[in-house]
Amino acid sequence: MTMERREFLKRGLLTAGGLALIGHEITFSRVAHAATGGFYTPNLSPLQPASFYRLPPGSIKAQGWLANQLHLQLNGLNGQMTQVSSFLQYSSTGWINPDQIGWEEVPYWLRGYGDLAYVTGDTTALATTKQWINGILATQQSDGFFGPSSLRTSLNGGPDFWPHMPMLQALRSFQEYTNDTRIIPFLTKYFQLQNAQSSSVFSQGWGYYRWADNIDSIYWLYNRTGASWLLDLVKKIHQNSANYMNNLPTLHNVNLAQGFREPAQYGVLIGGSQYTSATYQNYNTIMGTYGQFPGGGFAGDEHARPGYSDPRQGFETCGIVEFMQSHELLTRITGDPIWADRTENLAFNSLPAAFDPQQKTTHYITSANSIQLDNVQKNEGQFDNTFAMQAYIKGIVQYRCCPHNYGQGWPFFTEELWLATPDKGICASLYAPSTVTARVGDGTGVTFVEQTDYPFSDTIILTLSTPTSQTFPLYLRIPGWCQNPVLKINGQNTAGKAGPSYVTINRTWANGDTVTLQLPMQTGIQTWANNHHAVSVNYGPLTFSLQIGANFSRFNNSTDQWPEYQVYPTTPWNYGLVLNTSNPTQSFTVNKSSGALAANPFTQQTVPITMQVQAQQIVNWQADNQNVVTPLQDSPVLSNAPTQTITLIPMGAARLRISAIPTIGTGSGAHTWLAPGTGSYFRIQNQNSGKVLGVSNMSTADSAQVVQFTDNGTSDHLWLLIDNGNGYFRIQNQNSGKVLGVSNMSTADSAQVVQFTDNGTPDHLWEFIPDANGYFRIQNQNSNKVLSVSTMSTADNAQVVQFTDNGSSDHLWRLRYDSSHFFRIQNQNSGKVLGVSNMSIADSAQVVQFTDNGTSDHRWCFL
Repeated sequence: MTMERREFLKRGLLTAGGLALIGHEITFSRVAHAATGGFYTPNLSPLQPASFYRLPPGSIKAQGWLANQLHLQLNGLNGQMTQVSSFLQYSSTGWINPDQIGWEEVPYWLRGYGDLAYVTGDTTALATTKQWINGILATQQSDGFFGPSSLRTSLNGGPDFWPHMPMLQALRSFQEYTNDTRIIPFLTKYFQLQNAQSSSVFSQGWGYYRWADNIDSIYWLYNRTGASWLLDLVKKIHQNSANYMNNLPTLHNVNLAQGFREPAQYGVLIGGSQYTSATYQNYNTIMGTYGQFPGGGFAGDEHARPGYSDPRQGFETCGIVEFMQSHELLTRITGDPIWADRTENLAFNSLPAAFDPQQKTTHYITSANSIQLDNVQKNEGQFDNTFAMQAYIKGIVQYRCCPHNYGQGWPFFTEELWLATPDKGICASLYAPSTVTARVGDGTGVTFVEQTDYPFSDTIILTLSTPTSQTFPLYLRIPGWCQNPVLKINGQNTAGKAGPSYVTINRTWANGDTVTLQLPMQTGIQTWANNHHAVSVNYGPLTFSLQIGANFSRFNNSTDQWPEYQVYPTTPWNYGLVLNTSNPTQSFTVNKSSGALAANPFTQQTVPITMQVQAQQIVNWQADNQNVVTPLQDSPVLSNAPTQTITLIPMGAARLRISAIPTIGTGSGAHTWLAPGTGSYFRIQNQNSGKVLGVSNMSTADSAQVVQFTDNGTSDHLWLLIDNGNGYFRIQNQNSGKVLGVSNMSTADSAQVVQFTDNGTPDHLWEFIPDANGYFRIQNQNSNKVLSVSTMSTADNAQVVQFTDNGSSDHLWRLRYDSSHFFRIQNQNSGKVLGVSNMSIADSAQVVQFTDNGTSDHRWCFL
């Protein structure tokens, strides 16, 4: 959605017309840009006022399940990273000894680790952070540069400022926690150095796409110094860095996760709704194309790729935490609660599965649908990268960025639970068990204790401790999924209003006052129309996954201290949901465990909420030959498998997961699921010859002859299956883009099979009739004859024809999955595959059989 300034103002904080109750006023709203004020370093003019301000690190302490996640992080990979990462050796990194080398690893790690120390108060982590900060501060040179000297000239002879950007955040947090007087002059010298650079410096390297991080740090310094030249630097950066104004200049997932917000940040300086609107539009573009599945992320297993938006595509662990940070920042800038909703979506449904339950290991990508996590290369195009990305390992070298960067996730989330407001109040922005101490009203420090098991419970109880009565506003976010919130102040019921919004309680508060907010959770179903009408199942902020039995198998000679895991399924995963067509949400039974919430509720064994629903297996939904789940096909799906009851669990607790789930149907509106996956390319292999379907000479002409040929990897051997919606498919060649047809629409035996521009004639429609052992008869709608090879030949370039089905083996074909979404169609008799004579791309080119040699005319797609 696009949210312009006029919409913020229309929905902004009301000073009248609220719901007046005894002793206080309640309003329901989005929070507009308020007048500059408050106790926590508001934006100086000409910067636009923010809606909320971040409290100093250490103001918020986690309790309950969130405190346990932070404890696991302290004892896990992030907290003990200096023991395992060669990049974090204090004596040999350029961040301490500038003559040594160094890049993003130390800044990534220290940014998260330092804030972990502040939110936990862990003495060891605090001491370690201080040691590193002191060492880094000592590296600053007279011109302001600091850290590895090699970074001065590493980008075409000029400086690489990207690694400094996360380090700036680490330094800012340290200053806010300690009030260290060295940080502000240190950053001032550094930004003076940046401001002296030529414009070309801002157009290079990773930083080109990530200057939004740098802008945030410049604003931080400006609000503490008022130095106007800092704003000139912001303008220089915006003018010379990647253009995100209603534009995506990159498809790298982490670049997008960080960079999409840059227009809204620049708008803080310039004003005008077009900048904020551009950020909203960027988000909509990313998610509308690549985020059509649950979990809050998008298909970015390194780069997002056009045509690869299935829920099996991964989202990098760096992408998860950077997207969270962007949403948290946008909550403060815009006052729009939808960004807090999106933060929780990632935090509860994606982040926990990015590492093993003990946080000893992580993996590079987390997918909404993922049925095996192994340490095996995937080199058939499933993901953008081919290196092994799914197993849980330390990954210091293999994954490199993610193990060092993931540590910001839970600490930053903790620090964003509560926000200060410009009107000297406080906002409960995200929900989790916690305490907060902040200055409100006349500047007195007060403490709220938040008791809740949210997101596993719908009730949040806030209890105030204050030395004196204080008048101030308390803001409470109502999530967008909540339609009927219930609010009580000291036990007194007050009115509620559906989210997404903030309820604002402006009153005089006394010690011991309580606020109880109930956010009733209901089962909800989201249909992903752009991903084959699969569905996801929600319960409040939680999305659910099929519960798949998981064998965590230790490997790599890993130790008890640092175990590494491949995770294998032990139960079936290929189910479709049998839903009540008149009221689908009634199909689910919600089960809640009694007793106290487990310390770590994000495991299969400890989840406090499960669902049960009827389902049937989809027997043709299979893994590919590298054990990656194959893409979704259209729902509803036909299935003759018996109906059974399956269990769903919160997807954050599911390391193996199917969370974008097909549905089962009957009748003409239901679809046959083709093994191994529609929307994928196949080789069509003949049983008789073993050869695959191709196009003679790789022709791209109409009427080019379709032949069989030895599979040699050419693109004419790949075919895409296009579902016509009535049980028939068009079979499209990758090389030519033309579809399989019969010459002159003949209905005679031995009529040539050719490729032709798709013009809607019935000879372009084929039905796949299952035979034994995974083979099919491929029958033409126009003639009712089946695809065969002339004279049952097993030779390359043998002509492919149609023929009355007489049971011969050359009439049998199997689909060999190609991860680029095409198939080779192989003949049982010859073993050759369907191709086009001479690889023609012309209409009426003859379809022949040919030995599969990898040419593109052997590749056919079922659409």
